[in-house]
Amino acid sequence: MAIKNVMEIVVRDVLMANKNDLYLTCTCTRCLDDVMASALNNLPPRYIVNEDHQPYVRVMHEANQEGAIAILKTVTQSASMVSKNPRCDAHKQ
Repeated sequence: MAIKNVMEIVVRDVLMANKNDLYLTCTCTRCLDDVMASALNNLPPRYIVNEDHQPYVRVMHEANQEGAIAILKTVTQSASMVSKNPRCDAHKQ
């Protein structure tokens, strides 16, 4: 059984498209994963069982301006939190 949370793809796309504007203190894989995990924990999941439906679910969020803004806001808040408290090896003391 293949269940997929399309919101993961949407959040990853938003994060990567806005990475330079988020003023991240670190853009290593760990920090970017932390931003994604935090954002996904604050957004409703959108599960599908048929990969063919993925484009439709993504378009629903991209076309809905209110939803797209909510996702960007959540990613921005998560990026701010991770930037203030990076957990990667580069910032360990």
